Formats: sequence, C-alpha cells, structure tokens
Amino acid sequence: MEQENFNQTMEVKKLPTGLNVLTILTFIGSAIGLIFSITGYLNAQKNLTEMEKLMNDSEKMAQIPDFMKSMFSPEAVELIRLQVVYKTPLLILGLIGIVLCVMGALQMRKLKMQGYFLWLIGEILPVIGFIIFIGVGSFKGFMGIFMICILVLFILLYTLQRKHLKN
Repeated sequence: MEQENFNQTMEVKKLPTGLNVLTILTFIGSAIGLIFSITGYLNAQKNLTEMEKLMNDSEKMAQIPDFMKSMFSPEAVELIRLQVVYKTPLLILGLIGIVLCVMGALQMRKLKMQGYFLWLIGEILPVIGFIIFIGVGSFKGFMGIFMICILVLFILLYTLQRKHLKN
C-alpha cells in the first residue's frame, strides 16, 4: 500500500520532458536577454555614434557588401536613434519581461497554469514596448524576423504543453 502511494506521488510530480526542455531554454534565453538588455542600454549612444561615423566614411561604406547596405540606411540610423532616446523604458520593459519569464518558467516547473500566463506576458511585453517606442520597423530585417519567429515558436510549444499544467 505504501509503495503504491509513493509511486502515485512520484508520477504526479514528474516534470514532462517537453516542459523541462522549454523551461531550461527559457532560463538560458532569459540570461542572454539580460546580457543584451544591459549592454544595449550601456552601449546605445556609442552604437549610434559609430553608425553615424561609418555612414559618413564613404571609403568604408564602399567596402560593405550590397546585401548589407540596408543595415546602414537613414531608416536604420533613425531606429538606433530612437533606441538611444527610449533606452531607459526599453531596459525597464526588458527586465520586467525577463523576471516574468523566469517566474513563469519556475511556476510551470511546478506544473502551475499561472506560470504559463506569467511567461506569456513576459515574452510579449518587451515586444509591445518596442513597437510603442521604436515602431514596427525595428522588426524588419533578418534579426527582427528571426526574433519574432522564435517568439511564435516558443508560444506554440508552450501552448502545446499546457495540458500538463494545473490551476
């Protein structure tokens, strides 16, 4: 009888493999996001200055391959300028998003449904902030599209794991 109760308890508390992998990836992604948020904040003005200097150097601009020249357009410089202007609110939203994602992942490791919603808000909040402060143009280009694809992929994968979560 005791062995049966122990086995039932162990089965209930076992974390599904998919959820385990996703939460570990969330912890890794949150650490990377923290690094990028802080370095983006600290280096915002320097990045703008270097971009403007490069654009004014016709010799260096001539060395850039044609497929990369769109990264050095006036529109790209304006996006970086907006990131400098709004670097503090973007940092705050990024940090809040990271905290919510980590808290949500920890809750989901305990198989709690509220963790999914915390994580989801943490994923979407910085994107909404970027759209409000910088505009949709910040998601053009390879990196922007890549980040949106990763976001959508994780939302789909976590949504498929909701069946393991309880209220």
